[in-house]
Amino acid sequence: MASGLPPNIVEQLMDAERIPVKQMESKKTEKDDRLKLVKELETKVNDITKNLSELTNVRGFADKKFTTSDNTVVDGQLDPNTAMPGEYSLEVVELAEKPAAISNGFPDKDQTQIGTGYIKFETHEGTKEVYINGKTSTLQGVANQINNADVGLKAQVLEDRKDKENPFKLLVSGMATGDDNQVAFPKIYLLDGDQDMYFDQSRASKNAKVKIDGFEIELPDNKAKDLIPGVVLDLKSAAPGKKISMSVKENLEAISGKVKNFVDAYNAALGFIQKQNQIQGGDKSGNPKLGPLGGDGLLRTIESSLRSAILNPVMGVESPIHRINELGITFNRNGTLELNQDKFNKVLNENPVGVGAFFRGDSFKTGFVQVIKQTVSNLTNGQYGGIANRKRGLESQIKQIDQRIDTKERQLQRKEDGLRMKFANLETKMSEMQAQQAKFAAMAQQAGG
Repeated sequence: MASGLPPNIVEQLMDAERIPVKQMESKKTEKDDRLKLVKELETKVNDITKNLSELTNVRGFADKKFTTSDNTVVDGQLDPNTAMPGEYSLEVVELAEKPAAISNGFPDKDQTQIGTGYIKFETHEGTKEVYINGKTSTLQGVANQINNADVGLKAQVLEDRKDKENPFKLLVSGMATGDDNQVAFPKIYLLDGDQDMYFDQSRASKNAKVKIDGFEIELPDNKAKDLIPGVVLDLKSAAPGKKISMSVKENLEAISGKVKNFVDAYNAALGFIQKQNQIQGGDKSGNPKLGPLGGDGLLRTIESSLRSAILNPVMGVESPIHRINELGITFNRNGTLELNQDKFNKVLNENPVGVGAFFRGDSFKTGFVQVIKQTVSNLTNGQYGGIANRKRGLESQIKQIDQRIDTKERQLQRKEDGLRMKFANLETKMSEMQAQQAKFAAMAQQAGG
């Protein structure tokens, strides 16, 4: 350059001018990191009630399980709200069956024509007739026309290899089991077919027969809704003379699993707090440095509030249990919770109603779950909660830093534009001066010559 200055002189000057901006950006990064951690802490605190709420929902302490000594004979599905704990026994003498009939055999299912006409069925709703179109009167065509007739019957083609020359047969069956859903298969009226069709065998519908407490009763189908309160039994196979033992019990594994989820969620939140208060290296001066939220009063408030809510007795519940430690849930020396599974299961097994009442209370103001929910709500409430206030404070600080950075960047841009103009003018003037000096030097040399 004519001025002798470095070509990047403006960049060097602007780098020095941008030091305050870099400091503000560093400060913003620090605030961003703190905000992310506060949001993570908020999630972990909310997870405490997320897991605990499962103890008072529809399947909380109404969570029961059904067991059977042989689920190949009878199984069941229960409604946890209405099922009554108890022991039951059942003998499945006969299964309910649908009415059905099977035709004579045919060499194929989609070539041999059976003819034109109709098939008549006698049902509990009266006589039903299905018209058979001669253009599609193969065995499969007849099955399709019965299925499309909407007469309460279904048809399918089966392959019976006992008769290798005529293995294909038409099976027609009713849609429901029980004596009240009988179907008779009196006659097939078909003309001009390649082969006659007739029902070779038929079977009447029948009720299921079971014995309960030694008494035999009949059921219209294989789903028994009233034999055990709150349980729908699924009769799967007949086993005359074999008593199937069944039971409905509190699902202790599911309930204790939900309590363990609460303990784990609390420990996760506390672990996060403890990690922030641990030494994580040192600063530039070599002094010990805590986590980004280390020493923050908010952490102490959260830990203290949750600990008090868990330790304090729960009042206003109709239960002999008033403290969580009576259920085997206690604090360790490091402040985390520990669940004694054996003790919890013992208390739960002896008094499931009392344990449920302790957790549930009146589901509005009393009960352990409500106490913890209210405590967490006070911490996370969007209007006045400590966590929400800290989030708003950090968001406001970040916004202010962004505004200051934006203002400073505009100032620096104007300054950079001014510097570039000044140095451009300087370069122009220096070039002109150097040109004049060269001209004078040349003139002087000519004069001396």
